[in-house]
Amino acid sequence: MSDPKSSSTPAPAAGQSAGHDAAADAGTTHFGYRKVAEEEKSQHVAGVFHSVASNYDLMNDLMSAGLHRWWKAFTIRQANVRPGMKVLDVAGGTGDLALRFARQAGASGQVWLTDINGSMLAQGRDRMINAGVLLPLAQCDAEFLPFADHMFDVVTVAFGLRNMTHKDKALAEMQRVLRPGGRLLVLEFSRVWAPLTPLYDAYSFNVLPWLGKQFAGDSESYRYLAESIRMHPPQDELALMMERAGLERVQWFNLTAGVCALHVGTKH
Repeated sequence: MSDPKSSSTPAPAAGQSAGHDAAADAGTTHFGYRKVAEEEKSQHVAGVFHSVASNYDLMNDLMSAGLHRWWKAFTIRQANVRPGMKVLDVAGGTGDLALRFARQAGASGQVWLTDINGSMLAQGRDRMINAGVLLPLAQCDAEFLPFADHMFDVVTVAFGLRNMTHKDKALAEMQRVLRPGGRLLVLEFSRVWAPLTPLYDAYSFNVLPWLGKQFAGDSESYRYLAESIRMHPPQDELALMMERAGLERVQWFNLTAGVCALHVGTKH
């Protein structure tokens, strides 16, 4: 665990941006290392996830050697969902978090699964049906959540924030729908421990695209994954973004030497 006000984070490699929205020129944003018009990013991201949806869970296991399951299990423990709670899983994709939350919230609670991508949401719907769990689903943009203010006890977003065009707007929306005292949990790839950076870069830009080509027939989507991680704000910057969105007591937990991090903030 790290305290965002006292811990330092290794700087990005030369030539790489930390990825915060203010770094983009007016009207443009990052799609991996490319700059694209803001209105085009969602189309590019949609293309990636339409392509990877059917192999998403398999590729997560292969790329992380199963570690993503541990990262998500840690997130679920930190969320501490109890019977009767209302939970929103934003960009929840194939629904692995939402399914666990639904079992914890029970019949007296309510768990919503949302994603902007219809192909990913269909995978999540099928998983729920196969597990015998019926959840409300919504295909929606995280920057414009179709929910009332102060509706949820817990909001989560796992490996989705870095793909959003305006992260600040999405965080503000997630804060808006939280009840006072509710918590936002953001699980996302982050800045790895500096001594591991050369090895991690070699794996990201060589092995990941190769795995994508061999097992999903798509190397470019996984090259985008590697690039998008490096354009995402590091731990301390994301903590500040969450604070600017109105969350308090923001802290983060580095997982697997910072390969990913879980940020947790509370609404006052």
